[in-house]
Amino acid sequence: MKSSVSTEQINSDDVWLSLREEAGIAIEQQPLMSSYFHANILNHDTFASAISFFLSHHLANQYVSSMILRDVFMQAMKSDPSIEVRMLQDLIAHFTRDPTCEQYVTPLLYFKGYHAIQSYRIAHWLWQQKRTLFAYYMQSRIAELFHVDIHPAAQIAGGLMVDHATGVVIGETTIIEENVSMLHAVTLGGSGATIGKRHPTIGRGVLLSAGAKVLGGINIGEGTSVGAGSVVLESMPKNCTVVGVPARVVGRSASAMPSLDMNHNQ
Repeated sequence: MKSSVSTEQINSDDVWLSLREEAGIAIEQQPLMSSYFHANILNHDTFASAISFFLSHHLANQYVSSMILRDVFMQAMKSDPSIEVRMLQDLIAHFTRDPTCEQYVTPLLYFKGYHAIQSYRIAHWLWQQKRTLFAYYMQSRIAELFHVDIHPAAQIAGGLMVDHATGVVIGETTIIEENVSMLHAVTLGGSGATIGKRHPTIGRGVLLSAGAKVLGGINIGEGTSVGAGSVVLESMPKNCTVVGVPARVVGRSASAMPSLDMNHNQ
C-alpha cells in the first residue's frame, strides 16, 4: 500500500498535468481507446472542463441533456471554486489510499464512488441555490447510475474516498469532515421522523468499514475507526476503534488518521 498521505500534501495543480500525461501514455499502450481518452481528458484545457464533460454525459437522459448538465457543472464550479478543489482532493484521496489505484486517471474515469461524490457536489450547490427539484433529479440519477444515495443537503468536505460504493446511503443532515474514508454499504442514517439534526457527524480522518451503520444525530470523533458491520447508535470519542452491534469502544486507533492508512484490523 502507498504511504499515508493527506490531500494537502499534493499540489492539486500538478494533478491535472499528471492526468494529461497518463492519458497520453494510455493512448500509446491502448491505441483503440484513443478517442475515449481524447474526449474525456486531452480535448480539455482544465480539470473542471474534463470532469464536467465526463459526468454530464453519464447523468443525462432523454429529458435532461448532457449540454444542459455540463452548463450547470461549469456554472457551479465558476460560482464556487471550492467545488473543484474538493473534487481534486477526492481524486488525490483515491490515488493515495487505494492500493489498486496507480494512476489518477483510474478513479476519474472508472470509479463509481468517485463519480457519485462529484455529482453530489453539484447537487449540493443546486440545493444551496434553492433549485431543489434539479437537486433531487441529480440525487435520483446518482442513485440509479452509481447505487449511491446522497441527499443533496448533506455537507461533505474534501478528501473523501468512497471505495466500491455500492449501497452507500448518506442522509440529509449528515456532516462529513475532511479526509474520511468509507467502503460499500455504509449507512449514515437518521433517527426517525424527528426534525432538525437527525443524521451523524463524521469527524476528520474517520474510517468507516464495509457495512457500518451510523444512525442518528450523533458524533464520531476525529480519527476513529468503525469496524465492518458495526451499528453505531451513540456518539463515540476520537481516536478509538469501535466494533459490534450495538457498537462499543474496544481500544485506541492504531494511527491518528485511520482513513489514510485504510487498516481495517487496527
